[in-house]
Amino acid sequence: KKRFRQLSILVHPDKNQDDVDRAQLAFEAVDKAYKMLLESEHKKKALDVIHAGKEYVEHMMSQKRKQLKKDGKPTVMEEDDPEVFRQAVYKQTMKLFAELEIKRKERETKDMHERKRQREEEIETHERAKREREWQKNFEETRDGRVDSWRSFQSKGKTKKEKNRTFLKPPKVKMEQRE
Repeated sequence: KKRFRQLSILVHPDKNQDDVDRAQLAFEAVDKAYKMLLESEHKKKALDVIHAGKEYVEHMMSQKRKQLKKDGKPTVMEEDDPEVFRQAVYKQTMKLFAELEIKRKERETKDMHERKRQREEEIETHERAKREREWQKNFEETRDGRVDSWRSFQSKGKTKKEKNRTFLKPPKVKMEQRE
């Protein structure tokens, strides 16, 4: 609460008259973060990230100590100072929060693209079904015309075929006459 009050006073739009829009955005971000931390689930996640940052810095310090000991150098490091250690933990925690935010945005973008793709597929399926119904309707409406044209074709074709058949018939065999 104390930090929220400090930050909200610092970025409040009434205090920053020279850039009100930017101050308003910053104030909204601070307010959103404070409200998020009031929820126990989000607070637990934030504390887990802070704890992970602290563990990472401690792990890196132990790795450095091992390397210094292996090289035969003194194991005194600048992170032994509590203020430097606190700053290192702060930096690592900010990196972890930034990575989480980047992953969240990527996930949102991916979900948005997936929803967009599904919507496009639904539209395409709907259009395809609409075209199919339209085709079916046109097919049924033009059936009589197609059937009539086929019947007229068939009737014309029969007369021609009969003529052709007479033309293609083998000649009649004549009886041979002897004298």
